[in-house]
Amino acid sequence: MTTTSSLQNRQFRLIARPSGLPMRSDFDFVTSPVARPGPGEVLIQVQYLSLDPAMRGWMNEGKSYVPPVGLGEVMRAGGVGRVIASNDPGVAVGATAVGLTGVQEYATLKATDVTPVDPRLAPLPRYLGALGMPGMTAYFGLLDICQPKEGETVVVSGAAGAVGALVGQIARIKGCRVVGIAGGADKCRYLTEELGFDASIDYKGEDVREALKRHAPKGIDVYFDNVGGEILDIVLSLLARRARISICGAISQYNSLEGVQGPRNYLSLLVNSARMEGFVVFNYAARYAEGFRAIAGWLAEGRLKAREDVVDGLETFPETLLMLFRGENLGKLVIRVAGE
Repeated sequence: MTTTSSLQNRQFRLIARPSGLPMRSDFDFVTSPVARPGPGEVLIQVQYLSLDPAMRGWMNEGKSYVPPVGLGEVMRAGGVGRVIASNDPGVAVGATAVGLTGVQEYATLKATDVTPVDPRLAPLPRYLGALGMPGMTAYFGLLDICQPKEGETVVVSGAAGAVGALVGQIARIKGCRVVGIAGGADKCRYLTEELGFDASIDYKGEDVREALKRHAPKGIDVYFDNVGGEILDIVLSLLARRARISICGAISQYNSLEGVQGPRNYLSLLVNSARMEGFVVFNYAARYAEGFRAIAGWLAEGRLKAREDVVDGLETFPETLLMLFRGENLGKLVIRVAGE
């Protein structure tokens, strides 16, 4: 493969397995020449990068739903950008596309691994949020796993994040009473005043157990879990009969040095004839079009709101990633790599 003119590619490569929170020293920030795409490939100039809690798991060795990022490899990440060179007749130069670009300025990908999107229909970061993987996660994780019914009480943890905010709104669209758990008064006001949640609980400033008893006096019918740990245990103790729990993530546990804390109150599943199920959104790839159509429709109708938290500069990646684990982002966290 020959290099394309004088383009240089800045990229973050994983060079160490983090212990606890990932640090800048776990990555190498390098510059290398940009190569022309080979047969069936396209070259994308990355404009926005998606930062997701799952990235922390991808850094660990061990069996998972995808192989870990290898040491010395570009850190895995979703991105959206402009096709600046194409060696495939199905993807034109100038098109905008999403794919697993990695944390870098330019990405050479198989044309079959990218999805063209229309930048006229939505801001580009939205294709990494409500119209991207977080949207599909919220849609299928709630509607397929939990199957909420009108009038039921749905509790969402991590409710001000990219997935949780969408889950709560979709549950409201389906006629449920929605209680969101988030960290801080500002996030809680955002849930109730802007997104239409029926109630919010500030886990940093309230007794979560007592607040849940108050907001769900007849028990919790559906719980969408993004955090795991102590909050999951509290919810398990307050389930209604035939409750459904969707295990989407466990951000409270990803950087634990003591190992993952499992649920202590799992016998509540037995006595309440309840169900707890984990899922990986990639399992629903064949149905993404269904989720995309539904979410795009709700956005167009004003029934669903989306918000992106945009940070400028590829070079900020290690520190910006930590915003997720410190609860500092409001909405979908993305890095702006290049202008539109």
